[in-house]
Amino acid sequence: MKWRGLEEAKPGQPAATLREELEERKALATQYVPEDVQQVNRRTVEELCASGMADRILPLGARAPQFELPDQEGEPVSSAELLSRGRLVICFFRGRWCPFCVAQLEAMNAALPRIQSAGAGLVAISPQTAKQSFFMRDQHHLRFPLLSDSRNQVARCFGLVYQVPQEQKQVYSRTFVNLPFLNGDSSWELPIPATYILEQAGAVVYASAHPDYTRRPEPEEIIRLLLDPSRA
Repeated sequence: MKWRGLEEAKPGQPAATLREELEERKALATQYVPEDVQQVNRRTVEELCASGMADRILPLGARAPQFELPDQEGEPVSSAELLSRGRLVICFFRGRWCPFCVAQLEAMNAALPRIQSAGAGLVAISPQTAKQSFFMRDQHHLRFPLLSDSRNQVARCFGLVYQVPQEQKQVYSRTFVNLPFLNGDSSWELPIPATYILEQAGAVVYASAHPDYTRRPEPEEIIRLLLDPSRA
């Protein structure tokens, strides 16, 4: 299966929106992923939705926890230092193995100059190791820091962490998604994908999270909010 990147549009063709890219990847998954695997993934999403965890994420107006995490080079990056420069967009993602996460980060990468022009910075946080983040940043030519959240300690403070159910563990193991290796721990925990905007004092001014990993906010929505906070 070929996951086409957002930067692979032919000359003269408009780049696909993130929504269009996600829909294309969903269609490819429907075509090529075995039906039993699709059923397991659907059940996991349905159970997470039924749990109501998306209603318990760190909400608008809350003060985000301060953190310091290693980037893809293993260098420490602190939220305090990032926020000293301006507002901060944070994308929590599952890992480089997830084609929907890749699509989102490529779309955010394309939007990075406009995010910066709006006076904000951008980081992405996942439980994968710094080595995996290095590979991802290099492979997809990402121009913003990928931070490694060991054992989902920061994601847990944002209310995003869940335990991968046993039947999905078996699916991942069969498809070479070896989370203990990729994340460097045996917890089999992941964050639901989420996007936050923090203002400089650390308060949450935008929060979007959904247990359905195929759903991500459009970068244009993030940029509109940065340019006009009253839209939040």
